[in-house]
Amino acid sequence: MTDSPYHHGHLRTALLERAESVLAQSGADGLSLRALARDLGVSHAAPARHFRDRQALLDALAVSGFTRLNAALRGAAAAPGPPSARLTALGRAYVEFAVTHPPLLALMFTAKHAEDSSAELRELGHAGLGVAAGLIAEAQAAGTARPGDPARLAQVAFSTLHGLATLSLGGLLDDTPLDEALDLALEVLLAGIAPAS
Repeated sequence: MTDSPYHHGHLRTALLERAESVLAQSGADGLSLRALARDLGVSHAAPARHFRDRQALLDALAVSGFTRLNAALRGAAAAPGPPSARLTALGRAYVEFAVTHPPLLALMFTAKHAEDSSAELRELGHAGLGVAAGLIAEAQAAGTARPGDPARLAQVAFSTLHGLATLSLGGLLDDTPLDEALDLALEVLLAGIAPAS
């Protein structure tokens, strides 16, 4: 076994970091607690102190992913400027996360929609949409967004941005650079959210 800080209270963090790396390289099927223990130089039994089984590890990865994504979205929403500028920043933050962590994002949504998903996971999974809906409601109060259910408007915006990220990852934007496509998508979204003239 290697000398490492994992024996001093950091094993859970190390397991999650290594698991995310394996997830990115090999997908969820490549993850096992035994292999992670071997990679980190700890006993095969050590991960069981933190994760009862592989599914618990996957759920913890999803929680970690949503926590990081939501922090990025809240940071964008809290930036100075009008709601439209913050919505643009929020959209960019989502797409950046999606294209930087595609296997993690896929795991996050799969775990969130699982029949036995935890309340924590479901709450974290909906929090980002709540941030966007809050910004839209703020824009509505300022008269710079159309009337309507802010959560529904946020859901449509999310669908557009998630779809754009998915197309980019699949190489389906042809010759259009992602930045250019994202600029246009955000412009169209903001125009759609704006009140009718």
